[in-house]
Amino acid sequence: MILNHAVLDLLKNEEVDGILGPQKTTEETFVAEVGVKAHVPIISFTARSSTLSYTDNHYFVRATLDDAVQAQALASICQGFGWPEVAVLYEETEYGSQFLSHINKAFQEVEVGIAYMTSIPTSIEDSNLLKELKRLSTKQTRVFLVHMNPSLGYRFFTLAKRVGLMSEGYAWIISDSLSNFMSSIDSITRDSMEGVLGIRPYIHRSNELENFQKRWKRNTVLDMELNIYGLWAYDAITALSIAVEKIKPLNSSSSNVGTSKNTNLRISTLGPRLLTELSRIQFKGLAGDFQLIDGKLKLSAFEIFNVLGSGEKTIGYWTPNKGIIRDLNSVGERTYSTSTKELKNIIWPGDSITRPKGWAIPTTGHLRVGIPWKHGFTEFVETNIDPITSHTNASGFAIDIFLATLNVLPFPINYEFYHYNDTKNIDWSYDDMLHKIPQNFDMVVGDTTIWAPRAEYVDFSLPYSESGVVLVVKNKKPFDMWIFVKPLRWDLWLAIVVACILMGIVLRVLERRVTRNHEDPIRANKEKLGMIYLSPVTVLAFPERTVVSNNWSFLVLVFWFFMAFILMQSYTANLSAILTVDQLKFAFSDNYYVGFQEGSFMKQFLTEQLHISESMLRSYSSAEEYHEAMSKGSKNGGIDAIFDEIPYMKLFMKRYDSQYKMVGPSYKAGGFGFAFPLGSPLAAHFSKAILDVTQSPNMTAIEQQNFGPGYSSQDPLSSTISQGASSLTLYDFAGLFLIIGSVTIFSLFCSETPIGRKLTKTVKHFIQICKTSKVNPADASVGNDTSASLQEEGFDGNVTGEASENSEDEIQEIEIRLSDETSSTPQDLGDRIGSNTERNS
Repeated sequence: MILNHAVLDLLKNEEVDGILGPQKTTEETFVAEVGVKAHVPIISFTARSSTLSYTDNHYFVRATLDDAVQAQALASICQGFGWPEVAVLYEETEYGSQFLSHINKAFQEVEVGIAYMTSIPTSIEDSNLLKELKRLSTKQTRVFLVHMNPSLGYRFFTLAKRVGLMSEGYAWIISDSLSNFMSSIDSITRDSMEGVLGIRPYIHRSNELENFQKRWKRNTVLDMELNIYGLWAYDAITALSIAVEKIKPLNSSSSNVGTSKNTNLRISTLGPRLLTELSRIQFKGLAGDFQLIDGKLKLSAFEIFNVLGSGEKTIGYWTPNKGIIRDLNSVGERTYSTSTKELKNIIWPGDSITRPKGWAIPTTGHLRVGIPWKHGFTEFVETNIDPITSHTNASGFAIDIFLATLNVLPFPINYEFYHYNDTKNIDWSYDDMLHKIPQNFDMVVGDTTIWAPRAEYVDFSLPYSESGVVLVVKNKKPFDMWIFVKPLRWDLWLAIVVACILMGIVLRVLERRVTRNHEDPIRANKEKLGMIYLSPVTVLAFPERTVVSNNWSFLVLVFWFFMAFILMQSYTANLSAILTVDQLKFAFSDNYYVGFQEGSFMKQFLTEQLHISESMLRSYSSAEEYHEAMSKGSKNGGIDAIFDEIPYMKLFMKRYDSQYKMVGPSYKAGGFGFAFPLGSPLAAHFSKAILDVTQSPNMTAIEQQNFGPGYSSQDPLSSTISQGASSLTLYDFAGLFLIIGSVTIFSLFCSETPIGRKLTKTVKHFIQICKTSKVNPADASVGNDTSASLQEEGFDGNVTGEASENSEDEIQEIEIRLSDETSSTPQDLGDRIGSNTERNS
């Protein structure tokens, strides 16, 4: 307030063209507003995180570095060391809160989590500060970023070492709010800070700086070194004097203007020109290159140092263009890097040279593992509480997976189970249990579903079970007296009947020549003609009986039998499916009462995603309750269907065998996983361990140990979910009917048309010539004699069906005789010819 009145007094009564020195945020805001009205540049060399922007107020000039740049440097360092999360400890001031906003933004850009932010009052007592430090020792995070003024920061590190927070495994980083004053701390405080990393604006060492520091020590009464703020102030005044000198020839004049409060301020006509000259000035100052860009000092580099004993060691640098580098004088073009391999060797707290992992198991001695107390499905988690010691024991599939992962983790973990829902309240929920992280539990192990709304307040490991939500209904089999006709649809039945009739007609046509001229030695001719019409059926029922005589009829029946065999096999398979699989196509209705598991996320899932009315939902806790409710049905106070996750339903259906079925699609869900606090590094380690366990041969043994023999999560879900079987249609066998139809038409063509018969005889004759040409010369002469004897008997080998008086059947008999005789030995043929000659004579 005193500064504010002084500024007003100067602007009213004096010819002021520039103001130096506001240090507090409240002072900056007030003075900057006055500077705009009076057209007077306000030059600050302490404002680092001001809310004032150059766009809104050109008259507020910061001859200092922006804290947003420092936040980027800190984020790059944490990213380079591979720390997944950092705890931020800051002084409870307005400047600390403004710095926090820059840190939060910078860490988000490099995907480094902030585990928590703790504000510490400036005037906190040592006893309360010790309590806060002890609380920090119980956290998993081991990386701390400290942003405090020297008076509080020195006390903080002295007490931190007392409680053991400066030991091996911890990492400490300080901002320049402490780093800029390291030269003024005592030896005890410096010793407590050994191993700390810090950053601060880089100051280029030059002869001018050394000479100025000597003059400073010689002329000042106080025994203190000039820090970066003093150098910035000196450079800012130097820049202001240079600007004044450039505009000195101009005559400065002022005019009086009244404000809304009737306060007269002198409006500077020199101020705008002064502001312009300041933005153009560039020179080599004591703190380095001086240049104002957008009302802020241009950054050159940050120095990264390591506190060692009574001194410090520069281990590297950070620049906006190159990132982390080892030496500022390195030549050549470099890309932006966050690799800490560029840094020199670091001594960490506890005199360790090993980079801290950034986290550790809490020093309470064990990991608090939360488990649910369940009323049902205890195959997954079963909680037992010792009535004497109240110690919690657990077993089940989820517990076995957890114990198996502990053997795979690269570090040992001491744990202790803590149960949830010890009152056995039926209104408990997994969400309530997860909200107890991290206050009551360090992690939760159980059949906890990975679900998007829960990921807002906890982190999950990878799933260790099958994922998905399914609908289960009763397996109703629609058996009736006409079940035998359902394997085939009506069009296929009709096609089979029509095909049988047509096939009988075709065979009658093909067999009419044989049945007209020859008498069946077994049955009467009339009886055989009647059997021809039923031959497509009788050939299946009585295959040992000779039903047809024509070769073309036999060919047609062969193909017909092939088609009939396929149809019979398909009919049998589909009828078996109907008798064993529910053919009812389940259609979900809004009138159905749906059961879900109590405590799970299913209620919210069904109401919000599937839009099922909450009044139609009923919760149950066990497989037995599910079965009882389904047996009753909704009309008797039960339910019509169950919505639950696949692992539960596979176990439910395994217990009740074929009474139920899964229908419809499976809905997305994340499966079961372990839950951790947000940003916990344990989530990544357990996820990798879960992969090792679930992909190992021991996984099947763990499943069958808890769920019984034969259970395996590797079974394909498609074999469990019933989609129903449909009747076979005519289209399914259209190709088969085309084949038998083509063969039938071809047989009719060859047997009943002159062209076909002629073509057939030509083919037969050609085949006969091919056969006889392969016989030896002696056989050929016998064949010729046989042919001559047949001609003497009145048979002409070239006679056709139209010219010969013999019927086609007689010709066929002659051909058969000819074939038999030609296939006999030459001696037999000679004897037959001799006997024929004697009989003719």
